Amino acid sequence: MFLEIVTPEAILFSSEVDSLSVPGVNGEFQMLNNHAPVVSILKKGVVNIHVHSQQHLKLEKLNGKLIPHIDDAKILTLQISSGTLELNDNKAIILAD
Repeated sequence: MFLEIVTPEAILFSSEVDSLSVPGVNGEFQMLNNHAPVVSILKKGVVNIHVHSQQHLKLEKLNGKLIPHIDDAKILTLQISSGTLELNDNKAIILAD
């Protein structure tokens, strides 16, 4: 699936990913390719992005607010304070604060 993470300042991430887990207001949930369409409000927490490889990453740092971390399992983690998520036709967009 294709994922884009957008803040009021910039596009932080734009790439193909294997899966995505987010902190929804009713609990954390995960999405894989061909997931049913969903719209959700996100609460403060960690967004875990399972990437193909580090070469697929396109990140931008904003005043040290969001600092990405990639572990050996190719999981990118980003801390968010809130946001919204829309997933439709294998394209996910997170509008993050």
